[in-house]
Amino acid sequence: MNKNVLKKWSLLTSVCLAISAPLYATTLKLSHVRPEGATIDVDVRHFADDVAKATNEKIKVRIYPASALGDYTLVQERVGLGAVDMAVQPPASAADKRFQVVYMPYLVKNWTDAKKVFAPNSSLRNTVSDLYGKQDIKVLAGWPVYFGGISLNKHINNAADPTIKKGAKLRVPPVKAFQLTADNIGFIGSPLPFSEAFTAVQTGVVDGVMGSGAEGYYASFRDVTKSYLPINTHFEMWYLIINKEIFADLNKKEQDALMTAAATFEAARWKTAETDQKRNEQLLVKAGATIEPVTDQEIEETAKIVREKVWPVVIKDIGTDWANSVLDKAIGAH
Repeated sequence: MNKNVLKKWSLLTSVCLAISAPLYATTLKLSHVRPEGATIDVDVRHFADDVAKATNEKIKVRIYPASALGDYTLVQERVGLGAVDMAVQPPASAADKRFQVVYMPYLVKNWTDAKKVFAPNSSLRNTVSDLYGKQDIKVLAGWPVYFGGISLNKHINNAADPTIKKGAKLRVPPVKAFQLTADNIGFIGSPLPFSEAFTAVQTGVVDGVMGSGAEGYYASFRDVTKSYLPINTHFEMWYLIINKEIFADLNKKEQDALMTAAATFEAARWKTAETDQKRNEQLLVKAGATIEPVTDQEIEETAKIVREKVWPVVIKDIGTDWANSVLDKAIGAH
């Protein structure tokens, strides 16, 4: 093949490649905390597909499940620094204690209230966005997870009555609100790292666990859960976040594609979250647990006690004026 023919062939190949492929491609790393195949993993992969299609494969989202890039506190820090591009996870109050406001026990008591208080453009969502923004992080969407409950390794009579002393010790996350809640509704809170929780229940150091919901208990504690109390201790909301500078470096069309895919990601989850919670409760039943009956009145009574005895302590820790302003607006939404 002579030089002229070789040049023409090389030019033709370059033109064909330019036509068939994007001018450039950006791959965004996205971390989440659940194993591959979990509900959030499935939803995040749909989000990634939507982004790829909307940008003609110019933006690709690579998923790192099961905290492969670090635990959620570390990942939040890395997203702020731009070392990790994106994540879907709970806010880390270790990074800013004001994030405790979203974990306030009984901030909402049912799904109807949750859909108002945690909705896009709600006052609480705007507060969360502002807190993340101070760490150079942009909130793209929320992902409602579940209402929290209590996993027990034994049956306790009248477990949903907050006025009865149960004499049962619960592992709680090392967060003040959870320990105070356990202590004030008839249990004994014992702060332990998550990594020690299963062994603590298995060996009888504690009688159960507080801090998660049916999905989390089925994933990590089903072998030691004999009784599940769906007392709606708190509402768990995760956020789809991205580093601000990385988002700003995208062109307008790409930013719009991310925002549209994120809105779809959240809207779809609100439609299925409550049903998914019930499905996970039934998975606990299949694994051998009993779902303890809880009435709306018992949830109301528990919420009243917690708001009177737990909230003032947590609010003081966060900052009284700021916290009361945020909570008053949130409560006013329902």
